Amino acid sequence: MIPAGRPFPVPRGACFAQNLTRNSNTTSGLKSFKQPTTLNDPRQFPVKAKVSPQKLIDRYKKGQSDAVSLLHQLAQVLQFHLEIKETIASDAPPPLPVKEESCVFDIRHNRASSETKIPVNKQIPHAVRAQLSRLMSCHPQFSGCAGTIAAFLLQTSSECKVVALGTGGFNTRESISSDGRIVHDSHAVVTARRSLMRYLYRNLLMFYSKNPTLSQQSVYQHKSNSNLLSLKTGISLHLYVNSLPKGAAVIPSKLYLNPLSISAWKVNSEIGLHLMVEGKVVSVLSSAVENFAYKVVSMSTADKITQWQVIGYQGALLSHFIEPIYVQSILIGDSCCTDVRGMEVSVCQRVEGVTSQLPMFYCMMRPQISLVPSVATCTTSSNQLTLGINWSEGDSTSEVVDGLEGKTVEESPFKSGTTLASRLCKAAMLHRFKLVAKEAQRHDLLATSSYREAKRMAKAYQEAKSVLRAYLRQQGFGSWLEKVSVSDNFTK
Repeated sequence: MIPAGRPFPVPRGACFAQNLTRNSNTTSGLKSFKQPTTLNDPRQFPVKAKVSPQKLIDRYKKGQSDAVSLLHQLAQVLQFHLEIKETIASDAPPPLPVKEESCVFDIRHNRASSETKIPVNKQIPHAVRAQLSRLMSCHPQFSGCAGTIAAFLLQTSSECKVVALGTGGFNTRESISSDGRIVHDSHAVVTARRSLMRYLYRNLLMFYSKNPTLSQQSVYQHKSNSNLLSLKTGISLHLYVNSLPKGAAVIPSKLYLNPLSISAWKVNSEIGLHLMVEGKVVSVLSSAVENFAYKVVSMSTADKITQWQVIGYQGALLSHFIEPIYVQSILIGDSCCTDVRGMEVSVCQRVEGVTSQLPMFYCMMRPQISLVPSVATCTTSSNQLTLGINWSEGDSTSEVVDGLEGKTVEESPFKSGTTLASRLCKAAMLHRFKLVAKEAQRHDLLATSSYREAKRMAKAYQEAKSVLRAYLRQQGFGSWLEKVSVSDNFTK
């Protein structure tokens, strides 16, 4: 169909009048046909007045006249005005005019094209909202847990799907666990990231499976220049959060970052590293930090994202098998946030220039940061405020963890055992690590004596982490909090 307001294109092939000439020569046996100057000129089609319309129609049915001649003859006999305009067409008769939106072929074609062209910052909130709705519809009694949410999504050429999801906003009030069965940080982004690690472990087991079908379905591929696996070509990872990460991401929009300038030192408590303790955010450069010596603290969410964009989201144990995994974009669905300058400073500008000092495969990956619609409304009135949900693709149901206790609640849809240890705890991660090491026939990793030793054996990862933390300290952003060693000394 030709859009309105545009000239008709000239196609290859004969025009309608030329087709008519060929048809007339064939059907009537005439040697030539002189095209009339006016198609409704009665001199060109002499008709006796006594000829009835039915006879004209019978002659047409017998092949003694063509359709155009019949129309003109009927016009003369019945005495009505007929005007036929010559149009340019292909060998086939011109199609009937149809509105563009009603054409089935065009609808399907345009829909497919539009889906592939929908930007990722529109696909992701829709996918997260849909997955959250599915989880909440199965267990509506925990709908109050969805106030804060973070999710990781994998995008391919054909789809954009949620593979890991987490909610929550608390640190445990319990003391440091020595058996690896307490989750100390249950903030949404941390929970989602640990859920992502479970997804990555699951795909490693698929990759090393003896079943070719399962292996092919894995997200990993071998690279010729490395002993480590990588995500398949064409797969990208994205992060969605529905609240601005606490810490350095929340800074004045007019702040200009220059760590060595006098003005920057005046605001170092805002752009430096931060701690999370008892629901509060405190700068590591603050004198108040000394008061938290005997409390469970963790680095702020913004600082953790900064670190993961340099050393990867896979963690130390997975680094034995795969290359660093980074997110290509961070989408913030915070209705109270007006710009992303704080995230740009926190995640990108603070570590600008560190890449040259990092070991092979590691880099400062600058993500695309943007504001998008929120998929959930943050709330502080819910009686489930301390609870958090975790889920990853492949899970039969979600798990609910009490952030203050660091363990699964009795009412959780999924419970791993009577101890109520979360499937996100360190002990659970070590168990998955051993399973993968066995499938990959990594006897050196199976021989490790503790969780701590297995992490230390990831030499490149540990080097990258050390380089990053030294760089942040040298730039004046403060020192990274070191974990209590006893928390990683468990063996199973």
